[in-house]
Amino acid sequence: MALQTLEVSELGEILAALAQRGYRLLAPTIRDGAIVYDEIDSHQDLPIGWTDEQEAGSYRLLRREDEAVFGYVVGPHSWKRYLHPPALTLWRAERSEEQGFTINEERAEADKVAFIGVRACELHAIGIQDRVFLQGEHVDSHYRARRENAFVLAVNCSQAGGTCFCVSMNTGPKVNEGFDLSLTEVLVENRHFFTVEVGSDLGAEVLDEVASREATAAECQEADRSVQNAVEQMGRSLDTEGLKELLYDNLEHPRWLEVADRCLTCGNCTMVCPTCFCTTVEDVTDLGGESAERRRLWDSCFTTEFSYLHVRPRVTISLPLTLSPGGSVRSSSASRYRQWLTHKFGTWFDQFGTSGCVGCGRCITWCPVGIDVVEELNAIRHTPGSGASERGE
Repeated sequence: MALQTLEVSELGEILAALAQRGYRLLAPTIRDGAIVYDEIDSHQDLPIGWTDEQEAGSYRLLRREDEAVFGYVVGPHSWKRYLHPPALTLWRAERSEEQGFTINEERAEADKVAFIGVRACELHAIGIQDRVFLQGEHVDSHYRARRENAFVLAVNCSQAGGTCFCVSMNTGPKVNEGFDLSLTEVLVENRHFFTVEVGSDLGAEVLDEVASREATAAECQEADRSVQNAVEQMGRSLDTEGLKELLYDNLEHPRWLEVADRCLTCGNCTMVCPTCFCTTVEDVTDLGGESAERRRLWDSCFTTEFSYLHVRPRVTISLPLTLSPGGSVRSSSASRYRQWLTHKFGTWFDQFGTSGCVGCGRCITWCPVGIDVVEELNAIRHTPGSGASERGE
């Protein structure tokens, strides 16, 4: 189907059509001084006329001079909080005199949700998590249920943030696949409209319920110009040529110790990252011992507990292998930062055939001390790799 044109006043009709079909509307909205993802009632809840200013360790909301609906980039939330939630109950157990213990596994069910305003980098992130949770021998049934019930209304970026580098990662700013409908917002002279691309049969059905028409050549050119504006505004640039091999060859680069002097190992970067998926499991019982449940929670490779082993092999030249007292495999902040960055840009290729980074810049913006992954990778590439870093032994 050719690109369609939708007047800005008709955006609400698309959201109403989705709501009529039983979808909960999850979209960007303003809360606590940031643009976050939450449930909305109508298009009036979107951050109309707002933008954000982002740099390493810095985020500010600002008023725009126009009424752009999507005139900002990404905030602290990513869509993984709805597909791979921070806390999930896996099963519950109850004890009764009649039946003894009964264990009930939580059913993998999910409401119909519409993700409104998904950016290109975020679509790539969802695709990466699809590989993690839906491919291979072990499929995550909870993730699958949520993914199958999600409608994706994507938005092409018309501006970039100060920490964006999606062009370097080949993940944006234009969406190419994985959406039901995709919008490009255009503000030119006295006009404010969207071009709409259909990405699925369901998207076509929803668009049929809205008053739209085929876009003219001039409107398509304006939409292309809007996306090109974001390309030219990229706040960061990263040379990805041979990046995996570069990291493998520099496991003892002195830069790991330098960044460790600043890193708080708080895990902010992994929490805001749209692709990080590490979890832990905890079992909880009530005080009377009558019920228990097992929960899956987000975890981070920046915590010492994440790599804790009760016993560790002591490396010896000859057998038999001896064991040392337990502890964290990566006890130093240098080893934990190296693990995260090397996994994200290196070993992720070995596991899943792609980079674990989509260039959204969240880890840079929301690092409390402003550690910049682009700066760190460029430093490893362009400074001598002499010296030895800690390996966490």
